[in-house]
Amino acid sequence: MHYVGKTALITGASSGIGESFAHELASRKMNLVLVARSEDKLQALATQLRDRHNISVEVITADLSCEGESLRVYEEAQARQLNVSMLVNNAGFSTHGAFESISSHKDHQQVMLNVLSVVDLTHAFIPGMLAKGEGSIINIGSTTSFYPLPRQAVYAATKAFVLSFSEALWIEYQKRGIKVLALCPGATNTDFFNAMGRDVVTGKHSPQKVVRVGLLALEHNRHYVIPGFRNSFESNILPRLLPRAVLATLVGSVSQRAFK
Repeated sequence: MHYVGKTALITGASSGIGESFAHELASRKMNLVLVARSEDKLQALATQLRDRHNISVEVITADLSCEGESLRVYEEAQARQLNVSMLVNNAGFSTHGAFESISSHKDHQQVMLNVLSVVDLTHAFIPGMLAKGEGSIINIGSTTSFYPLPRQAVYAATKAFVLSFSEALWIEYQKRGIKVLALCPGATNTDFFNAMGRDVVTGKHSPQKVVRVGLLALEHNRHYVIPGFRNSFESNILPRLLPRAVLATLVGSVSQRAFK
């Protein structure tokens, strides 16, 4: 798989896994389009990456939880004549708590960002990849793509969508030059948990490790990958062994103990 001189668009690029993707792909001499809400953070990161790696870095500020923003990002990329070869749908967030305690507006935003922006951006960029006969799409799922999660009910459901969507597209496009991967990390050392007002006590991977595992899986044309042996066991094996009601009860209990 070739990276040098090609262009990757990364959503949620201002921090966490998205920022780590930016650093890793820049080190492989890919040009970048960084998308997130925080222009100051994106501009600072863009300057750092340009200076360190001598690549082109474009910044597009957008709140992808809002209607029409994904299309605007695509139209802006087209206006700047950016030839996107890799799409990293990373932006996402989770709420936490009893379902009735979370505002419907917040959950609507969560579905818009975690699901609809992934679909809309993929719809927008895949025709250009098909025209070139090559491209790659990395959609960030989660270990919760494989099981329901009480108190994060909407988040787990959105990530189940991401996994199913990615696997279906992997089948559709694997003979047409486009690689599609669902990267499904467990707890990762980012601001993700702080943003929902909680944190995980132990077991977090570094975002750098998650990114490297993801890119290696993409290079091997995997349709999904779960970084970490424990995460892989819990997500791949337990759902096959336990009735779904038992599984939901178990992961809900474990999740409650894991947060602090």
